[in-house]
Amino acid sequence: MRFPRPRSLNGLILVGFGLVALPLLIAVIWALVNLDRVAEQSELLVSTGVEAAENNRRINERLISLERSARLYQVLKTPDSLQLVTQNLQRFEASLRDMTPLVEEAFATELAASVGIEAMDVVAKVSKPAASDAELIAAIQSFEPLNQNVTRLTNILTAHIDTKLSALQATARNAQRASAWQVAALVPGTLILILIFTLLVARPIRQIDRAIGQLGESGFSKPIEIKGPTDLQRLGRQLEWLRLRLLELAQEKNKFLRHMSHELKTPLANIREGTELLLDGSVGELDSPQREVTGILRINGLKLQQLIENLLSFSAWQAKSEVLTLTDFELRKQVIFVAKAQRLALQAANIQLKLEVDDIIVNADQDKIRTVLDNLLSNAIKFTPRGGYITIKASRTPTSFVLEFGDTGPGIPDDESPRIFEAFFQGRRQQGGQVGGTGIGLSVVLECIQAHDGSVELVDSDEFSGAHFRIHIPQARAIRQQKLAANA
Repeated sequence: MRFPRPRSLNGLILVGFGLVALPLLIAVIWALVNLDRVAEQSELLVSTGVEAAENNRRINERLISLERSARLYQVLKTPDSLQLVTQNLQRFEASLRDMTPLVEEAFATELAASVGIEAMDVVAKVSKPAASDAELIAAIQSFEPLNQNVTRLTNILTAHIDTKLSALQATARNAQRASAWQVAALVPGTLILILIFTLLVARPIRQIDRAIGQLGESGFSKPIEIKGPTDLQRLGRQLEWLRLRLLELAQEKNKFLRHMSHELKTPLANIREGTELLLDGSVGELDSPQREVTGILRINGLKLQQLIENLLSFSAWQAKSEVLTLTDFELRKQVIFVAKAQRLALQAANIQLKLEVDDIIVNADQDKIRTVLDNLLSNAIKFTPRGGYITIKASRTPTSFVLEFGDTGPGIPDDESPRIFEAFFQGRRQQGGQVGGTGIGLSVVLECIQAHDGSVELVDSDEFSGAHFRIHIPQARAIRQQKLAANA
């Protein structure tokens, strides 16, 4: 016999959650009701206990004050001292009235009434007109049994509070035991229900997980197909539509970047050529202000050219159409070449460039390394304040060569550092220069370095006050190629 079950995944999940949550919900509601009742009783008991303790303290203090004023009247026998006795008696009776609710609850009404009557009798004897010294002494001695009765009354009230506290503790323990039994009974049943519905849901969910993993790992080339309940099949069709749409958008984006970059390069080349002609004096000598303006045009033309080349490089890497051309070259010459290209920008910002580059020959794609150097130096110039300095280091290790860029700029905030190598990401800090960046410079750097099987990282060190980048590019590939060439 097959038990009926929902056909869709949503219905299956809802039924499963309902069956799992219902007994737990009932247990929670029951526990909350008991907890609320215990909390309410506890609050009432605490309030009653505090009030009882305060009343006990007050009635004892006022009884002492009453006895003290009576002894004072015994000595002075003045109207003022007699009035003080009367006032203390009134305060004592007021304290007894305040204790009435708790006295009635503790069944000590008769004792409380007798205490009040005794206090009035003692005061009546003390304040009796023309009372002899012997009568006053006897009246004062009547305070001893009155004190004993008051002590009995306070002990009864304290014992009553203790009894209520014990009853509350027993109620709390009973509620705790009942909750424990409920949990002990619910846990196995809940685990069984969870296991059943997990098995029913896990298999189609794994299919979806594999499909999404395939979309993320294999790009958009492999079709997505989901088998299972109707709603999961519908979800599979939606994922397949999304795959096709993303593939189309990626192709359109790369096509747009390539076309736009190529369209911009032609007029920019004419602008740069005209600027160089002006600086060379081909159309006449320029005075100092004109040469300064032309130099600014040349700097920004170079920046625009770099931005366009970054867009082309980014588009090419996205399309996976570029390959590396590995050659042996002197790294120091490339660093000096890039530094000279940025000379005017450095002078305009009054930035000092420090080169600590060893004379080493490396095996890599020369154009890509030049792009890395140019992008990192341009990036450092943007964020280094006037009068600061930028340091470029290069050295060799047994298996790689290392490039380091450091500056005295504001650095990169901690919350932005995980995203600085993302394409088109630009931080909150304001850039320098007249031409804004596109946010792909560091992304191009990362892709160039990864194409060499290298790594680039943002270093947290005290050597530089600003940003500090460190690049490792392994040279094992060159060694393997040299071995293959030797064996050929």
